[in-house]
Amino acid sequence: MSISRRSALASLALAPAALRAQTYTGSGHANIGFKADTAPVRSESGIGALMPWADALWAVTYNSHMKGSGSGLGLYRVDETLKCERVHVHDGTYANRLIHRESDQCFIGPYVIDAKGNWKHIPAFDDHRLTSTMRHLTDPANKVYYQTMEGLFLEMDVHDLKPRVLFDLVKEMKLAARPHFKGGYTAQGRVVVTNNGFYEFGQDQAGLFEFDGKNWRKLSGKPHMDVAARQDMGQAMFATGWDEASVLFWTLVKGEWQRYRLPKATHAMSHAWQTEWMRIREVETEHYMVDIQGMFYELQPVPFEGRIWGLKPVCQHLRIIPDYCSFRGMLALAGNQTTANRDNNALSGQPQAGLWFGQTDDLWKWGRPQGWGGPWWKSDVRKGVPSDPFLLTGFEHKMLHISADRAASFDMEIDFMGNGTWHRYEQIKVPVEGYAKHLFPDAFSAHWIRLTPQSDCRATASFFFV
Repeated sequence: MSISRRSALASLALAPAALRAQTYTGSGHANIGFKADTAPVRSESGIGALMPWADALWAVTYNSHMKGSGSGLGLYRVDETLKCERVHVHDGTYANRLIHRESDQCFIGPYVIDAKGNWKHIPAFDDHRLTSTMRHLTDPANKVYYQTMEGLFLEMDVHDLKPRVLFDLVKEMKLAARPHFKGGYTAQGRVVVTNNGFYEFGQDQAGLFEFDGKNWRKLSGKPHMDVAARQDMGQAMFATGWDEASVLFWTLVKGEWQRYRLPKATHAMSHAWQTEWMRIREVETEHYMVDIQGMFYELQPVPFEGRIWGLKPVCQHLRIIPDYCSFRGMLALAGNQTTANRDNNALSGQPQAGLWFGQTDDLWKWGRPQGWGGPWWKSDVRKGVPSDPFLLTGFEHKMLHISADRAASFDMEIDFMGNGTWHRYEQIKVPVEGYAKHLFPDAFSAHWIRLTPQSDCRATASFFFV
């Protein structure tokens, strides 16, 4: 640990105990513990959003349900010595944040913070579970959008702080299952929002939706988590999600959507309530990290030749990481550790969460990248129609399992350049018994692989990487 880090952490002893969370240090890392009340209702104390702003790191915590289902949450200010102070108490669910550059204000949870660190609470949001705040399409200098977990899409004037509902996306998109909206972002003349309401296999009631300022369009009915883009460098937009087969990774390049697939590192995050929240964040200047289904990836935010030249897997992990960012040269990971969740877990006790500080490079010391998934899960495939590209780089050992409801052949094609140039690698034949496998040679890799059926059939294809 550097001298500046050591002295900064030592100064925690000077903070009044009532005003700071409990902080632990060791192995070059620091952790700040957050908690909610033990009684009368034990819910959650997840750290929903982080934002470096006005000489501090700001954080909001959340409970698991609507207002009144847990107490002792709040808005926290962490200074450069990592002293943590709760500056306001709420009992809601918030995981939204945005810097509004024209007014020099930070919108996080139900709060607005000016450039000097002065904050205001917005009571109109007390009865809403806020999941994202986005730039406005037609009046970005004076308004912002908000998305709620229940599917309400609002706009708010950044001066009078009075929100109004524009759309109910549950009705607009005719969603029958319980909504669970998450991330949202504005780029390339559109707003894109995600709904990860996934509860049973076979459902098509979640989604990825885009808004052009006049009309909404459904891009996908599968669960999606987050959306992100820079405001320059081409404004490539990225969206993550998943289905029964694998992780979904969408990219918007020059107004056209492309879809790729990535492996899952766990099955423990496939239910809507288990996600919390799996983000896409810029943690080093112009350098993205993507967290999805128990795996971190590094991502170049700029497309070349109209394509994303492959993501690189960094590690697998067990943490629930609702948000992450850089702060004072450190990587800050929000947490949502074991929690009572209204005593549905009767063995966990008081709601708690941890804010972890380390270095971005520490992630490479976590679990070696491993996972599974593929382009098809009991899917009706058509002759000559290629599958979505599936990530093939960054894993040590690789194997393909494939089944079909009849004898069938599939061409395996690879894109080793990452720019959409495909080459036939091998053909795999599924016999009448319905199953075949292919073991890739050690060290064989390419950015992407896809499968092209040589006849119509119903197929499942899954890669296993260890």
